[in-house]
Parts: sequence; C-alpha cells; structure tokens
Amino acid sequence: MNPQQASKLAALPLAGLVREYPNLLSHLLNGPEDARAPRDLHPVFYGCYDWHSAVHGFWLLARLARRFPRLPEQADIAALFTSHFSPQAFQAEADYFAAPGRTSYERPYGWAWLLALTQELEAWEAPQSGQWREAMRPLLTLIRQRWLTFLPLQDYPIRSGGHANTAFALLLSLDYARAADDAELAQALEAAARRYFLSDADYPARLEPSGDDFLSPCLCQALLLSRLLPAEPFCAWLRVFLPDLPRNAALLSPVKVSNGSDPKIGHLIGLNLSRAWCLRQLTAALPADDAWGALLGQSARAHLDAGLPHVVSGHYTGEHWLGTFALLALDEGELE
Repeated sequence: MNPQQASKLAALPLAGLVREYPNLLSHLLNGPEDARAPRDLHPVFYGCYDWHSAVHGFWLLARLARRFPRLPEQADIAALFTSHFSPQAFQAEADYFAAPGRTSYERPYGWAWLLALTQELEAWEAPQSGQWREAMRPLLTLIRQRWLTFLPLQDYPIRSGGHANTAFALLLSLDYARAADDAELAQALEAAARRYFLSDADYPARLEPSGDDFLSPCLCQALLLSRLLPAEPFCAWLRVFLPDLPRNAALLSPVKVSNGSDPKIGHLIGLNLSRAWCLRQLTAALPADDAWGALLGQSARAHLDAGLPHVVSGHYTGEHWLGTFALLALDEGELE
C-alpha cells in the first residue's frame, strides 16, 4: 500500500457516495408513502449503488484518512463526512430500520459494516470525528441491539459466498466489539462463532467457488476462528477443518473472471481480493515456523495480483464496492 494507491482508492467512494443513481434498492414498502427516492429514504447512505456499499465506502475513506495523514484528499473526505453525518440524517436512517417489517434489513452484512465504520471513526482522530460518531449513535444502538436479539435465534450459520455469510459478519462485528470494549456484544458474538463453527471438520473446500461469490466461506470461517483461538490450538483446528489445504489448487489459485463488468460475475474480482485478505491474515495467525505459512502467503500474493488491476475499471458495477476489498487486501499495518 502506498499513497498513490490510496488516492486512487479514495477517488472511488468520493465520487460514488454522492451518486444517487443507478441504485439497487432492497426496500420494503409499507404503503404508498414509502415510494420515495433513495436519498429521501437514506439521507446518509444513498450513494454507491446500494446501502451497504455506501457504508463501507465511508469506512474506506475513514481508514485511508487515518492511515495517510498527508493524503491529498483529506479535505474532501472530511467535507463529505460533515455533509452526510448529521444527527438528523442518522435519525432518519434509524427510523427506516425501525419501521414495521424491516427487522432483517441489511442483516448481517450491512450491520457488520456499520460496526466496522464505527470502529474506524473511533480510531481516526479527525477534528470532527467525535461529532460524526455522536450523530451515528441512534443507528449504532439499534444495530447493536439487533445483533443481541438475533444471535440466540439463529440456530444455523449461513455459509454462502455472498452478503448473507455469517462468518464474515461475525468477524467484522467481533473486531468492533473488542475494540469498543463492549463485553456483552463480544461475548454474544464469540459464543455464536463457537457454536456454529468450532466443531467443523473436513470442510469440502473443493466446492468453492460458486459463480457469484465475493467471499470464501471456508477462509472467512478460518479467519474468524483465528480470532478466537491462540496460535497453536488454531493451527491444530485448521488442519482438522481443511486437511487437504496444501493440495487444494482451486482454493489457493486465483479464480477466473470472464466478464468483470457483469454485476454478478464481477463478484469474483472481489473474491480474489477477499481471499488475499483472509490468506494474509491467516498466515500471520499461524506460528512463525508453521509449514503452511509460506504456502498461504504465496497464494495471498497471487490473489492480490489477480484482483488489483480490475478495481479501477470504468465499470460502476465494480467500482462502487471493490475499493473496500482492495484496501482490506493491501492494508498491512501502520503506513505513515
């Protein structure tokens, strides 16, 4: 990751977050009065094609602004946050969630990214970050309570490679809860992760990927468990969970993307990037002398090389979201 890459990534949400159309609404209408434009429904998160992409578009900007204090786009980023992150706008977002029939709205992917955004704002020492966090409070409080209410009800995890994936959402949410010292939420998330995944063995990773995945179910699950277990027990668990990993060319090799401009096939670009992120973090979670470490690290590099050239493509179907996963894959620690 370097400042030039950071500027290229920042340009994507800076343009997309104020772009209302095209817009893919997932919207329950309770009556004719709900037939409104995206910006009226979501005064904060109306851009970037869909709600959750707007949330993690702001996450991307906050992360870049924090990591690169001399980023040329700093003033533009701060101005965008100020124009969107008002108490009135966030109250409207919370009211949308609280309307009848919307209990499952953006569950779990959007919930997780809202928590990740909150975590990033807590870490970013911008002059107005405290005001922005305070404006978010009604929606943050609602999402936090929805997690606590939902987790006891979900008996089975969702193992898809898309937005419904349980492990990915638990991973982002657990990182937030620990950073925020929210013991109640962290304990609920940890208990759910252990209940869903700790006893898994011999996962059929040869079946990945599906045709429109942007997440690897097994790698997300492995990364989540690496957050729960110390290095040695995690190493043992991983060998039970993915015993054939060193020989699994389908999982360790980048996926083919036949048409990156197609909204669904283009998800596979994101899969290469999210795999790179998972594989890099898994390498770091293993003991330093673990024989699998070098293999996973090489695979991470190959996936990153396959995904990065397609992030800035001129196709809004990809550019509205792929920058986030590029940043996950690239960001390795303190940069400036």
